[in-house]
Amino acid sequence: MNAKELEECFALGIYPRREITIVRGEGALLWDDAGNEYIDCTAGVGVANVGHAHPAVAKAIAAQAAQLVTSPGIFYNDTRGRLMQKLVSLAPSGLNRVFLCNSGSESLEAAIKLARLTTGRTGLVSAMRGFHGRTLGALSATFKYRDAFEPLLPNCSFVPFNQVDKLDRAIDETTAAVILEPVQGEGGVRPADPGYLERARQLCSERGALLIIDEVQTGFCRTGSFFACDALNLEPDLLCLAKGIAGGMPMGAVLCSDQVQATVGSHGSTFGGNPLACAAALAAINCMEKEQLADRARDLGAYFYQRFCAELPPKVREVRQVGLMIGIELKEKVTPCLKALVDEGILALSAGSTVVRLLPPLVITRAQIDAVVASLHKVLSP
Repeated sequence: MNAKELEECFALGIYPRREITIVRGEGALLWDDAGNEYIDCTAGVGVANVGHAHPAVAKAIAAQAAQLVTSPGIFYNDTRGRLMQKLVSLAPSGLNRVFLCNSGSESLEAAIKLARLTTGRTGLVSAMRGFHGRTLGALSATFKYRDAFEPLLPNCSFVPFNQVDKLDRAIDETTAAVILEPVQGEGGVRPADPGYLERARQLCSERGALLIIDEVQTGFCRTGSFFACDALNLEPDLLCLAKGIAGGMPMGAVLCSDQVQATVGSHGSTFGGNPLACAAALAAINCMEKEQLADRARDLGAYFYQRFCAELPPKVREVRQVGLMIGIELKEKVTPCLKALVDEGILALSAGSTVVRLLPPLVITRAQIDAVVASLHKVLSP
């Protein structure tokens, strides 16, 4: 049986499949089992920020695997400690403590629990179109994918994104946390207004709620700064991270201010902070710094925007871009465009029913961006 036959036989059937079997990657390129080459504008849904199979990350994984793969949090570990120190050194001011886990959803679950533990409250306020994960707690703060799993956590409310007055009215004495993304990814690549997040910070401080910023997708140089919070001068109480953190290895993290309370045994993760993932993360972060991937994302994102928008295809309604996080809103459904792009050797994502989402590895070249722009113009023209 080939890969497709094996997965169709044994997989649970959760994912909407594309008729491609990916077997190899390098930089911003992927190859299928027939030898076809693709420019990857998915990066594993925003994971491969340093590119596929980065030699430094692969070397670090191999070296750590030969030494120690797992060590639970009940023991100290040098690799884990060095990663925590590095994350704190990069984080917005005031985030001095770290909890390591295995995914973005897990980071949100931890942040929600810590917010409830710290404040003694249960309420959550998040934004319409926001996405924070698919596990039950994270899903409670997520605007879609909810209906089949109700009832979720009680006392969760949603407000229109970027509307300060609605946010103001939603935060009350029952609110444990406000959860927001600097750029809504799954929601269509929609940036938050700086004033909106600034006011969210003020309202949380005034009313005793914690501010959780979800940088699972925007973190690690994606938007043109190491964290999107940096460009916004935003200091959250909890910062949720994952995706690009470890060069493709499963990892998540919550960075916490001293205000956040945790007691021994109040939370945990068997695999969280395992030395193998920590070694990969240290190597990936070193690559981001050494190769100046934040600057690269900012410059190449602007380059894409200028090239693509110089002559906007007639099927395009709007382009939203922050670094190499790009949303192209169409005047029609997105699926035919994504299928046509595959024929052009381009892999892209959707963000809702009408938005093409591009999240390429940050090592993508200008020549590859030129090829993506040319293919987009071709498939989006009459």
